[in-house]
Amino acid sequence: MAIDPQTLYHQALQQDGFVADPAQANAVAALQRCFESLETGQAGPGAYLWGPVGRGKTWLMDQFHLCLQIPARRQHFHHFMAWVHQRLFQLNGTADPLRALASELAGQIRVLCFDELFVNDIGDAIILGRLFSELFEHGVVIVATSNQPPTELYLDGFNRDRFLPAIEAMQRHMQILPVAGEQDHRLHPGLARQRYWCIADNATSTFGTLFEQLSAGDAGCAQPLQLGSRQIRVVRRSAQAIWCHFSDLCEQPLSAIEFMALCDQFPAILINAIPALGGEQRAGRIARGTEDAAERVAAGDRQLPTLSAKDDSVRRFIALVDECYDRRVALYLEAQVPLDALYTEGYLAFPYQRTLSRLREMQLQRFG
Repeated sequence: MAIDPQTLYHQALQQDGFVADPAQANAVAALQRCFESLETGQAGPGAYLWGPVGRGKTWLMDQFHLCLQIPARRQHFHHFMAWVHQRLFQLNGTADPLRALASELAGQIRVLCFDELFVNDIGDAIILGRLFSELFEHGVVIVATSNQPPTELYLDGFNRDRFLPAIEAMQRHMQILPVAGEQDHRLHPGLARQRYWCIADNATSTFGTLFEQLSAGDAGCAQPLQLGSRQIRVVRRSAQAIWCHFSDLCEQPLSAIEFMALCDQFPAILINAIPALGGEQRAGRIARGTEDAAERVAAGDRQLPTLSAKDDSVRRFIALVDECYDRRVALYLEAQVPLDALYTEGYLAFPYQRTLSRLREMQLQRFG
């Protein structure tokens, strides 16, 4: 007999020392209903788990996915969107590539689970507006996690009306479930293992010894690393670890795809010379009649979000931490300021809260 989400949750409470959480219990009950519907061959509503960081949303979704005996796919949202963009490129010339992609996916799986749904790109917003509707029409059940309810996704985004069909489709076809208990379950229990150091500007990095330990006798080299069309400068790299300055990873035009490739290749990543990343936000403006990714601004000036000086590098840092966390790649950091002071002010303060929670968990032995 197949195991089910409700049974796994009760086992975690009784045998693994998990803390009872009413919000989690409510989400488990909904996931159980979804599981039972799928077991009987029906396509009942999916689930959208949202709430603050560390409330167990990813763990709950993973337990649900573990129970499934039918074709299903579980991906981080960044990975899913990278695959979507790749397939749309390959389907170029097809009469309706989004419908073709949805039909193809529906022929492969019955359930799609993805983690950390967060939309901040107009291209992704436009694609998802139709893709979700098409997937639901093809009978694909979606289970997702996010830090925001559907109504707040891409809230201040340009051309947000293009994303509204995706929100409406999620509200019709998914149970919207807040998982917002008072406890950050990532912080307990667990023994500490330091992977973050605060050192002064003129202090010598301690990463030389750490790199040797992680590399297990492999002296490595200092030759730049080729990732696709990008070349990344390194302090040192071996088969087991790569050591880079923050400026060479996060202040260069690297994307989530490059960070995926980096985690494919190295089980440990060391980054030093990380400055304080927060700062006062500054206003920006799009001039009259300029291009804005999706369509021309016909008239008038439009205000851009106010950004801090390092927010571009912070976006990349968030993407890198997400990738390391999702893949259980050990991430070692040396910075000029303590962890809690690394990013305290700026446009990305909300999404960074998830990053901070994950970095704190990375300081525990159970991570990795």
